[in-house]
Amino acid sequence: MSPEPVSMSSLTAGEHATVLSFGCGRAVQNRLAALGFTPGVDVDMTQNYGFGPLIVTVRGTRVALGRGEAAKIIVRRCGK
Repeated sequence: MSPEPVSMSSLTAGEHATVLSFGCGRAVQNRLAALGFTPGVDVDMTQNYGFGPLIVTVRGTRVALGRGEAAKIIVRRCGK
């Protein structure tokens, strides 16, 4: 049984996940796609203090995301 989908902002540092979908408008989706966030891509949460921006590694690049943006990215936790 696979884990339930959650927002990226709920991941803790060191967790791995796969992007499933986005809960936002087309403009934000296009920006996220330009940063490398597309459905099916694996991401690693590098830093999440519970406030302020998050740092996520996607496609070998560290990306800083605002908490609001991260909350709109739906992911599934996975073990790596």
